[in-house]
Amino acid sequence: MRLELHDVAIGDGPGAALPRLSAVADRWVPGFVAVETENAPTLASLVAGGRMRPETGRVTIDGRADDAAIRASFALVDTPTVAEPFAALTVVQVAREELALAGLRADKDSARLLLEEIGLDEHERTRLSALPTELRVRLLCELAVLRPEVRGLVVTTPERHGGDVAAWLSVVHDMVGRDYTVLTITGFAALATIESLPTPEFAPAGTDAVPETDTAPPSSPDDTAVATTPDTSVESDQP
Repeated sequence: MRLELHDVAIGDGPGAALPRLSAVADRWVPGFVAVETENAPTLASLVAGGRMRPETGRVTIDGRADDAAIRASFALVDTPTVAEPFAALTVVQVAREELALAGLRADKDSARLLLEEIGLDEHERTRLSALPTELRVRLLCELAVLRPEVRGLVVTTPERHGGDVAAWLSVVHDMVGRDYTVLTITGFAALATIESLPTPEFAPAGTDAVPETDTAPPSSPDDTAVATTPDTSVESDQP
């Protein structure tokens, strides 16, 4: 499943709420796009996830413009003001809420079993605000893919919670290795770190390589899809 952002933007010029950007995330190919300012990452995530239409450019899934298909297939992960759990909730409370949203049993025992399966059982009573960033990303990604229709993730600025970029990046890589399409919206400093780190081979042996299309931006040397935009200001506090 291939997600592409083709020169999407909201507004124009140096004061654009979302500067023009392009990115690709595909099967076995994690996508990254850097945007700055407080609100641009949320806008970028809403656009990428099919929840908001850009004023210019377009977003496609497997080469076609289909917002409904993008919304059904891609979950927003930790997107501020949109898909960010309350910081005061405990890990088990967050798990129970997401289990319910996925139409699964949401009692404490079910939530605890899930946390044990993903290696977070010892953090059951930890408040989300105190959870290390890589564990936060793990929790929210694993909860998002509980929904059977979800095959892709748009992860929003995990670096804002601090911690080691390499640690939370390993979670993104793990999800890609499990055949989820993942686009991460991040900042320039985190992107620079990502680009400096080795990219693993994601496709299992014998799997055909992902075909390139004429609409794809040029690949970086490590085959990780990367796009950046200049720093800009945002006029509104809400998307």
